[in-house]
Amino acid sequence: MPGYLTKQQNIPVSGVEDLIIRSLLDLQQFSDPEGDAERIGISSAMWPLFGVLWPSGAHLAARLALRPVLLEERILEIGCGLGLASLVGHRRGADVTASDCHPLTADFLNENLRLNHLPPMKYRHGNWSIPELEDTLKDVAGRRIVDGRFDLIMGSDLLYERDANATLAAFIGLHASPVAEVWIVDPDRGNRAAFNRQMGDRGFQMREERLDKIAFDDIAAYKGRLLIYRFHDA
Repeated sequence: MPGYLTKQQNIPVSGVEDLIIRSLLDLQQFSDPEGDAERIGISSAMWPLFGVLWPSGAHLAARLALRPVLLEERILEIGCGLGLASLVGHRRGADVTASDCHPLTADFLNENLRLNHLPPMKYRHGNWSIPELEDTLKDVAGRRIVDGRFDLIMGSDLLYERDANATLAAFIGLHASPVAEVWIVDPDRGNRAAFNRQMGDRGFQMREERLDKIAFDDIAAYKGRLLIYRFHDA
């Protein structure tokens, strides 16, 4: 037994076929017998957060479902968790790479690909709190990390803690192509203003859209915004 309980949900997203998503049963689940999560700073309280469907992730998936699939465009989801948005893009034929730092994310992503009869999807270990080098393909544990540059970088509910060293903005800047667009869905967290300044320091200009509707039926009413960044001269 894996040491945690799961459930399956049928998730409707306008524009694509419904997705079957296996997630953790609730936020009380925890299993780290080898200490893999602890070694990279994931506490027992934070451990289950990757495995739950969050309202911000639902909004990101709903928005991506409406975006035209562009030939040769590369898309990266950072902090993907269950990867709902990545799965939506993958189902529509987009070139998507999902990434997260949680040691179980890849297993859940592969299971959800199987449940939905989808082909394999690219996954990379992505931990923006640890500096990366552009010519490095693996981390010290031998895991394939995010590499290259992308035309759309997206994420949801990433601004949950203070980032005094601007590691998230630096990670995005490292992997953004010159014409990249960056989407961050944020439920009005207090760290948004600091992140906007950090992105501005790296040459990004921001516009935002309010999000105040329900993304799908199983998620409660939502208050937040979509932050959209592009380089000033793009």
